[in-house]
Amino acid sequence: MLNESGKQNKDRLIKDLIVSVNDLQNKFQRDDGQERQWLIQNSPTPIIAQLVKDMTVKMLHVLSAIGELEPVNGITISKQFGFSKGNVSKITRRLADKKIIIFEYLPDNRKEILFRTTQLGKEINLLHRTLHEKIDIGANHLLKRYNEDELRFLVNVIQETLHTSLIHSETNEESNPLCKSASHTKVESDIDKATTDSDDINEVIELLNKLDSRNLKKAKAILKDVFFSVYED
Repeated sequence: MLNESGKQNKDRLIKDLIVSVNDLQNKFQRDDGQERQWLIQNSPTPIIAQLVKDMTVKMLHVLSAIGELEPVNGITISKQFGFSKGNVSKITRRLADKKIIIFEYLPDNRKEILFRTTQLGKEINLLHRTLHEKIDIGANHLLKRYNEDELRFLVNVIQETLHTSLIHSETNEESNPLCKSASHTKVESDIDKATTDSDDINEVIELLNKLDSRNLKKAKAILKDVFFSVYED
Protein backbone atom coordinates (compact mmCIF):
# COMPACT_ATOMS: atom_id res chain seq x y z
CA MET A 1 0.00 0.00 0.00
CA LEU A 2 1.31 3.42 -0.95
CA ASN A 3 2.22 5.91 1.76
CA GLU A 4 1.10 9.55 1.48
CA SER A 5 4.27 10.59 -0.36
CA GLY A 6 3.96 7.69 -2.77
CA LYS A 7 0.31 8.51 -3.38
CA GLN A 8 1.14 12.14 -4.16
CA ASN A 9 3.85 11.06 -6.58
CA LYS A 10 1.44 8.70 -8.31
CA ASP A 11 -1.25 11.39 -8.59
CA ARG A 12 1.28 13.85 -10.00
CA LEU A 13 2.51 11.32 -12.57
CA ILE A 14 -1.05 10.51 -13.60
CA LYS A 15 -1.77 14.19 -14.15
CA ASP A 16 1.44 14.56 -16.14
CA LEU A 17 0.43 11.62 -18.32
CA ILE A 18 -3.06 13.05 -18.87
CA VAL A 19 -1.47 16.25 -20.14
CA SER A 20 0.77 14.13 -22.39
CA VAL A 21 -2.28 12.33 -23.79
CA ASN A 22 -3.90 15.68 -24.64
CA ASP A 23 -0.65 16.79 -26.28
CA LEU A 24 -0.57 13.51 -28.18
CA GLN A 25 -4.04 14.11 -29.61
CA ASN A 26 -2.96 17.56 -30.77
CA LYS A 27 0.22 16.09 -32.29
CA PHE A 28 -1.78 13.58 -34.33
CA GLN A 29 -3.89 16.43 -35.71
CA ARG A 30 -0.76 18.39 -36.63
CA ASP A 31 0.83 15.30 -38.19
CA ASP A 32 -2.17 14.90 -40.53
CA GLY A 33 -1.29 18.29 -41.99
CA GLN A 34 2.40 17.42 -42.23
CA GLU A 35 1.61 14.13 -43.99
CA ARG A 36 -0.59 15.93 -46.50
CA GLN A 37 2.22 18.41 -47.22
CA TRP A 38 4.68 15.54 -47.75
CA LEU A 39 2.26 13.86 -50.18
CA ILE A 40 1.77 17.09 -52.14
CA GLN A 41 5.48 17.90 -52.27
CA ASN A 42 6.43 14.37 -53.36
CA SER A 43 3.64 13.84 -55.89
CA PRO A 44 4.95 12.56 -59.24
CA THR A 45 2.77 14.97 -61.26
CA PRO A 46 0.91 18.25 -60.69
CA ILE A 47 -2.37 16.39 -61.27
CA ILE A 48 -1.66 13.97 -58.42
CA ALA A 49 -0.56 16.87 -56.20
CA GLN A 50 -3.86 18.70 -56.80
CA LEU A 51 -5.92 15.57 -56.19
CA VAL A 52 -4.13 14.88 -52.90
CA LYS A 53 -4.58 18.51 -51.87
CA ASP A 54 -8.35 18.15 -52.32
CA MET A 55 -8.60 14.81 -50.47
CA THR A 56 -9.42 14.34 -46.80
CA VAL A 57 -7.62 11.84 -44.55
CA LYS A 58 -10.69 9.57 -44.67
CA MET A 59 -10.67 9.67 -48.47
CA LEU A 60 -7.04 8.54 -48.47
CA HIS A 61 -7.84 5.69 -46.08
CA VAL A 62 -10.88 4.50 -48.04
CA LEU A 63 -8.84 4.64 -51.26
CA SER A 64 -6.13 2.61 -49.54
CA ALA A 65 -8.72 0.02 -48.48
CA ILE A 66 -10.04 -0.25 -52.04
CA GLY A 67 -6.54 -0.67 -53.40
CA GLU A 68 -5.83 -3.43 -50.90
CA LEU A 69 -9.02 -5.42 -51.48
CA GLU A 70 -10.19 -4.55 -55.02
CA PRO A 71 -12.61 -5.36 -56.44
CA VAL A 72 -14.48 -4.73 -53.21
CA ASN A 73 -17.91 -3.55 -52.10
CA GLY A 74 -18.80 -0.93 -49.52
CA ILE A 75 -19.98 -3.41 -46.89
CA THR A 76 -16.60 -5.18 -46.84
CA ILE A 77 -14.74 -1.87 -46.50
CA SER A 78 -17.06 -0.83 -43.68
CA LYS A 79 -16.61 -4.11 -41.75
CA GLN A 80 -12.87 -4.55 -42.18
CA PHE A 81 -11.78 -0.96 -41.67
CA GLY A 82 -14.40 0.42 -39.28
CA PHE A 83 -15.88 3.08 -41.58
CA SER A 84 -19.63 3.67 -41.42
CA LYS A 85 -21.61 2.62 -44.50
CA GLY A 86 -22.74 6.22 -44.97
CA ASN A 87 -19.16 7.49 -44.97
CA VAL A 88 -18.04 4.82 -47.43
CA SER A 89 -20.91 5.68 -49.78
CA LYS A 90 -20.22 9.42 -49.61
CA ILE A 91 -16.44 9.07 -49.99
CA THR A 92 -16.57 6.58 -52.87
CA ARG A 93 -18.87 8.94 -54.79
CA ARG A 94 -16.34 11.74 -54.34
CA LEU A 95 -13.46 9.48 -55.39
CA ALA A 96 -15.39 8.39 -58.49
CA ASP A 97 -16.17 12.01 -59.39
CA LYS A 98 -12.42 12.72 -59.35
CA LYS A 99 -11.70 9.66 -61.54
CA ILE A 100 -9.69 8.07 -58.74
CA ILE A 101 -11.88 4.96 -58.60
CA ILE A 102 -14.49 3.38 -60.87
CA PHE A 103 -17.73 1.54 -60.09
CA GLU A 104 -18.42 -1.95 -61.42
CA TYR A 105 -21.70 -3.86 -61.39
CA LEU A 106 -22.14 -7.62 -61.24
CA PRO A 107 -23.91 -8.97 -64.35
CA ASP A 108 -26.51 -10.82 -62.28
CA ASN A 109 -26.86 -8.24 -59.50
CA ARG A 110 -27.06 -4.60 -60.56
CA LYS A 111 -27.66 -3.52 -56.96
CA GLU A 112 -24.20 -4.51 -55.74
CA ILE A 113 -21.46 -2.05 -56.61
CA LEU A 114 -17.78 -3.01 -56.63
CA PHE A 115 -14.95 -0.48 -56.49
CA ARG A 116 -11.66 -0.51 -58.35
CA THR A 117 -8.83 2.02 -58.43
CA THR A 118 -7.98 3.82 -61.65
CA GLN A 119 -4.40 4.56 -62.66
CA LEU A 120 -4.67 7.84 -60.74
CA GLY A 121 -5.88 5.93 -57.68
CA LYS A 122 -3.01 3.46 -57.94
CA GLU A 123 -0.46 6.29 -58.11
CA ILE A 124 -1.96 8.02 -55.07
CA ASN A 125 -1.97 4.74 -53.14
CA LEU A 126 1.68 4.12 -54.04
CA LEU A 127 2.59 7.61 -52.84
CA HIS A 128 0.60 7.11 -49.61
CA ARG A 129 2.21 3.73 -49.01
CA THR A 130 5.68 5.24 -49.52
CA LEU A 131 4.90 7.84 -46.86
CA HIS A 132 3.84 5.20 -44.33
CA GLU A 133 6.94 3.12 -45.08
CA LYS A 134 9.01 6.21 -44.31
CA ILE A 135 7.10 6.71 -41.03
CA ASP A 136 7.52 3.02 -40.12
CA ILE A 137 11.29 3.23 -40.68
CA GLY A 138 11.52 6.28 -38.41
CA ALA A 139 9.38 4.66 -35.70
CA ASN A 140 11.38 1.43 -35.91
CA HIS A 141 14.62 3.37 -35.58
CA LEU A 142 13.29 5.15 -32.49
CA LEU A 143 11.86 2.06 -30.77
CA LYS A 144 15.09 0.10 -31.14
CA ARG A 145 16.45 2.29 -28.35
CA TYR A 146 14.29 0.33 -25.89
CA ASN A 147 14.92 -3.10 -24.43
CA GLU A 148 12.52 -6.02 -24.67
CA ASP A 149 10.87 -5.40 -21.27
CA GLU A 150 10.24 -1.73 -22.05
CA LEU A 151 8.72 -2.57 -25.45
CA ARG A 152 6.53 -5.28 -23.91
CA PHE A 153 5.34 -2.81 -21.28
CA LEU A 154 4.46 -0.23 -23.96
CA VAL A 155 2.61 -2.83 -26.05
CA ASN A 156 0.63 -3.96 -23.00
CA VAL A 157 -0.38 -0.39 -22.08
CA ILE A 158 -1.53 0.39 -25.63
CA GLN A 159 -3.40 -2.89 -26.05
CA GLU A 160 -5.14 -2.55 -22.71
CA THR A 161 -6.11 1.01 -23.58
CA LEU A 162 -7.62 -0.18 -26.86
CA HIS A 163 -9.61 -2.97 -25.21
CA THR A 164 -10.73 -1.31 -21.98
CA SER A 165 -14.25 0.14 -21.91
CA LEU A 166 -15.01 2.92 -19.47
CA ILE A 167 -18.71 2.01 -19.64
CA HIS A 168 -18.05 -1.39 -18.12
CA SER A 169 -15.34 -0.25 -15.72
CA GLU A 170 -15.70 -1.56 -12.15
CA THR A 171 -13.87 1.45 -10.71
CA ASN A 172 -16.03 3.61 -8.43
CA GLU A 173 -15.27 7.17 -9.50
CA GLU A 174 -16.82 8.64 -6.34
CA SER A 175 -14.19 6.91 -4.22
CA ASN A 176 -11.34 7.97 -6.49
CA PRO A 177 -9.75 11.22 -5.24
CA LEU A 178 -8.05 11.85 -8.57
CA CYS A 179 -11.37 11.82 -10.41
CA LYS A 180 -12.80 14.29 -7.86
CA SER A 181 -9.93 16.73 -8.24
CA ALA A 182 -9.94 16.36 -12.03
CA SER A 183 -13.45 17.80 -12.14
CA HIS A 184 -11.97 21.26 -11.59
CA THR A 185 -9.18 21.05 -14.14
CA LYS A 186 -8.83 22.01 -17.78
CA VAL A 187 -8.97 18.32 -18.65
CA GLU A 188 -12.62 18.10 -17.62
CA SER A 189 -13.49 21.34 -19.37
CA ASP A 190 -12.14 19.73 -22.53
CA ILE A 191 -14.14 16.61 -21.73
CA ASP A 192 -17.34 18.63 -21.74
CA LYS A 193 -16.52 19.77 -25.27
CA ALA A 194 -15.99 16.36 -26.85
CA THR A 195 -17.48 13.00 -25.81
CA THR A 196 -14.92 11.05 -27.81
CA ASP A 197 -12.01 12.79 -26.15
CA SER A 198 -13.70 12.17 -22.79
CA ASP A 199 -13.84 8.42 -23.35
CA ASP A 200 -10.21 8.27 -24.48
CA ILE A 201 -8.89 10.34 -21.58
CA ASN A 202 -10.91 8.55 -18.92
CA GLU A 203 -9.92 5.13 -20.22
CA VAL A 204 -6.28 6.16 -19.92
CA ILE A 205 -6.94 7.40 -16.37
CA GLU A 206 -8.44 4.01 -15.49
CA LEU A 207 -5.35 2.24 -16.79
CA LEU A 208 -2.89 4.59 -15.11
CA ASN A 209 -4.58 4.12 -11.76
CA LYS A 210 -3.62 0.45 -11.94
CA LEU A 211 0.11 1.25 -12.15
CA ASP A 212 2.50 1.76 -9.27
CA SER A 213 4.83 4.78 -9.09
CA ARG A 214 7.74 2.99 -10.78
CA ASN A 215 5.69 1.89 -13.79
CA LEU A 216 4.05 5.31 -14.09
CA LYS A 217 7.50 6.88 -14.49
CA LYS A 218 8.31 4.30 -17.11
CA ALA A 219 5.05 4.98 -19.00
CA LYS A 220 5.68 8.72 -18.93
CA ALA A 221 9.23 8.33 -20.27
CA ILE A 222 8.15 5.99 -23.05
CA LEU A 223 5.24 8.23 -24.12
CA LYS A 224 7.53 11.25 -24.34
CA ASP A 225 10.17 9.41 -26.36
CA VAL A 226 7.81 7.55 -28.68
CA PHE A 227 5.31 10.30 -29.46
CA PHE A 228 7.06 13.60 -28.82
CA SER A 229 10.65 13.07 -29.95
CA VAL A 230 11.91 14.60 -33.17
CA TYR A 231 13.97 12.15 -35.20
CA GLU A 232 15.50 11.88 -38.62
CA ASP A 233 15.77 8.88 -40.93
